Amino acid sequence: MKSPNGLLAALGTTIFTTMSALAVQHGAINLGQGFPDTEGPADVVQAAAAALLDNRNQYPPLTGTAELRQAVSAANRRFWGLDIDADRGVVVTSGATEALAACLMALLDPGDEIVLIEPLYDTYLPVVRMLGAVPKLVRLQPPSWTLPRAELAAAFGPRTKAILLNTPMNPTGKVFTEGELGFIASLLQQHDAYAICDEVYEHLVFAPARHVPLLGLAGMADRCLRIGSAGKTFSLTGWKVGYVSGPPSLVGVVAKAHQNLTFTTPPNLQRAVALGLAKDDAYFAALAEGLMGKRNRLGAGLRDAGFDVLASDGSYFVIADFAAFGFAGTDLAFCRHITEHAGVAAIPVSAFYEGDAPTHWIRFAFCKQDSVLDEACSRLKRLRRAVAA
Repeated sequence: MKSPNGLLAALGTTIFTTMSALAVQHGAINLGQGFPDTEGPADVVQAAAAALLDNRNQYPPLTGTAELRQAVSAANRRFWGLDIDADRGVVVTSGATEALAACLMALLDPGDEIVLIEPLYDTYLPVVRMLGAVPKLVRLQPPSWTLPRAELAAAFGPRTKAILLNTPMNPTGKVFTEGELGFIASLLQQHDAYAICDEVYEHLVFAPARHVPLLGLAGMADRCLRIGSAGKTFSLTGWKVGYVSGPPSLVGVVAKAHQNLTFTTPPNLQRAVALGLAKDDAYFAALAEGLMGKRNRLGAGLRDAGFDVLASDGSYFVIADFAAFGFAGTDLAFCRHITEHAGVAAIPVSAFYEGDAPTHWIRFAFCKQDSVLDEACSRLKRLRRAVAA
């Protein structure tokens, strides 16, 4: 019997699934997978429920309901000063993961090179390779995660079609500076390349850091596809509503990819997200401030338990060094150890690299209730004391 697709058949279970299952098995607090443990805004949820009952449940337009496309366009202008055509410059997708796949499909031909920055989200490489494109990896180094400009410039060449840029960045919590973005923009212009900008944590940025979309920089309006996520912005990750913004010349091709992936996204969820994007500034400020408080709370608790915690300027995540625990194994082994023996699950940072990777860093998610974060830190502190004894 002939084999199925070799690339997909060889893919293992994701580390997120593995660690979440281990957390369930051991009754552990799951600080591995990045989803909130509370519901999103009640008015947005109610709007989705009400929209099921108004007889508009058939296929919405391929590119998204008019309400949501207009809301995405307005949000781009309101928050970032971006002029996006609501009719031709927005595509609504079934989550940011589909948006990533559709953008990659829209830009890459077999043999094209695309620059990726490690550590990186685990969906990126498989999709690039399924399309027959060639990843060129550039690695950031802890603890500062500063962009290595010489290495990045060396990764660009005659076959470079695009860069995939994640800011705020998962798993590091890095928010790329305007200077770093300007350097990336200069390379895109020099090599006539595009950028796919994974900006799903755009509203989860902690002062004094500031999110700057690459699309808004000089010369970038025709080169960038910008991806947003209602799941992250409204703490409704299960809804899987994402959106791509950019120039009509590129977004029109993204729409053709989207047509052959999911075609459309539930209309009631789209109309509810449109309501959410129109919320007043206080909602978005409170979202960032609340998560910053959780970041600080978890960071302090982890330090008290013996970890060295790196700075995080955005996203749901902090990275911690467990060297002080005196654990001799890998980061994956340590994550299994604390899940089984402390009842706290985390994600090994090596899962976000290809090939050799640092083996003493783990990622914790802080998008949880304060009481959950406190209990997790107490459990880890008890484990450290037991090791020390």
